[in-house]
Amino acid sequence: MIQLETDVLVIGAGGAGMYAAIAAARDGCRVQLIDRSLIGRGGATVMAQMTVSVALGEQTPDHWEHHLADTLAAGRGLCDPVLAQLLCQNAELRIREMDAWKVGWARENGHLKQVYAPGHDRARCVYVDFLNTGPAVSRTLRTQLNRIDGIRRIGDVLITDIVVHQGEAVGAVGLHLLTGEAVALQAKSVVIATGGLTRLYRRNSGSLNMGGDGYALALRAGAELVDMEFVQFFPIGHLAPRMIGMDPIMWDPFRYKLGGRLLNAEGEEFADRYGQAESGNYVLTRDVATYAIYKEVEAGRGSPAGGAYLSFTHVPEAELRKSFGPVIDRLAKDGIDLTKMPVEVAPIAHYHMGGVRVDASMETRVPNLFAAGEAVGGASGANRLSGNAITEAFVFGERAGTTAAARANARTASGWNEKAAASALELFKHRGNTAAVPNTAALLVELQALMADHAGPFRTEEKLRLALARLEQMQLQLGALPATGDEHYNMLRLDWLDLRNMLLVAQCVVRAAIERKESRGAHQREDCPGMLPEWNLNQRLSWRDGELSLARVPAARPAEAAR
Repeated sequence: MIQLETDVLVIGAGGAGMYAAIAAARDGCRVQLIDRSLIGRGGATVMAQMTVSVALGEQTPDHWEHHLADTLAAGRGLCDPVLAQLLCQNAELRIREMDAWKVGWARENGHLKQVYAPGHDRARCVYVDFLNTGPAVSRTLRTQLNRIDGIRRIGDVLITDIVVHQGEAVGAVGLHLLTGEAVALQAKSVVIATGGLTRLYRRNSGSLNMGGDGYALALRAGAELVDMEFVQFFPIGHLAPRMIGMDPIMWDPFRYKLGGRLLNAEGEEFADRYGQAESGNYVLTRDVATYAIYKEVEAGRGSPAGGAYLSFTHVPEAELRKSFGPVIDRLAKDGIDLTKMPVEVAPIAHYHMGGVRVDASMETRVPNLFAAGEAVGGASGANRLSGNAITEAFVFGERAGTTAAARANARTASGWNEKAAASALELFKHRGNTAAVPNTAALLVELQALMADHAGPFRTEEKLRLALARLEQMQLQLGALPATGDEHYNMLRLDWLDLRNMLLVAQCVVRAAIERKESRGAHQREDCPGMLPEWNLNQRLSWRDGELSLARVPAARPAEAAR
């Protein structure tokens, strides 16, 4: 067994995790930054292409309170106002810090350039360039990591459990994927920054890391999850023709800049049928656009591959090339000529509004256990405002790192306990029969199809209950312990560990979706249409004695936010 010890353990090395590690280290802590893939190259941040919301007011008068108002409006009354205010109020500090670190925000006439994004009342979003913001952000944070001696970066380690002793987080255990060895990590404070759960769905825009690991870790450790029913689907994920080596959500920046037309099979613009017309600009919020495309397909007006058309044929070629010349050339290699043909798009799982419930310090109800980035639930309520994801990674990552460091600095030891870690380590001592283990690869594919077809953007109680019943059966099929075999990058064991988390998190999503008998934001119940005032409630999930427990709590009012 590999044994390590540190002050602050950060699990997940995307944007939020890297920022947390930087913040903790500059407050004097020894930090271990752990990821199941390469540091700074997994998760969602590096894949993000587009814009980052912040009320700078450099080109258009603005204030963080206006940003907050738009965030709360998008959240349909369910945002945690303390977290939402923290996000908007601290966004400028983080964006300007990244600017000082030479991230390369686009500029115009000496000012950081800001553009519109759906749901904002003014041009508020910064970017590096429309297809490279995420990679630039990740590269900049990796550079900062390289300049700090106090951060130890460890890849290829899958954290499987948080170790809790006497009610407090004291570290974690995991698996070194390359050797199959168990890893025990003692820490005075722990930050979960593992991203979201989009891998639960058949069509998704996230990396393979995004299977809800952090939610499962927190839940089993004793923390609460909140708003798990709210999964955001990006409405115009690429569907056809086939594209090679390009992000399926790449069409958003084209629409930001050029105003593409969303058309049905009859060549009609259709957004106005669903309560929000377009006027050549990209103004539809993601939940409305997702609903509109699904309903057109359901009515028999969808494109051949089962989505809608996105057309830029009205845009002169010179303008297309001025804005996206290199991308136009790459598309041409796949036989896509935007001047002559539309592409087909359809909703794709993109983000999760729910997650671990934390306070303003990013601490869970388990002392010394913190969360950051998309692992945090509550700030976005029922629907995330466009552009807030990377902002959330920066702000919540920095806050989690700072407060985790303060906690670690106040403690003389981690409180690690071998007996507390023993049950988690049993997973790696088991020597079972490989032949007796179910086909985990097939179960993963079935899980993704089940969630897409029964717990996607549009739900009914009948479908959700069928999904829950099958998830429980799959849990029994999986069994309580993994099989073993070749210990070096054992894919059978890795799939088993992934399914252990994914099945638990999927049950959380489905349970919460069954209970919320209304339609709000990203949760649309076709058998319960309309947003109901009696459902101005947040749903919290706990794990007790091997069972999920759900509680409803009235949503906090914005006036209750800390000033």
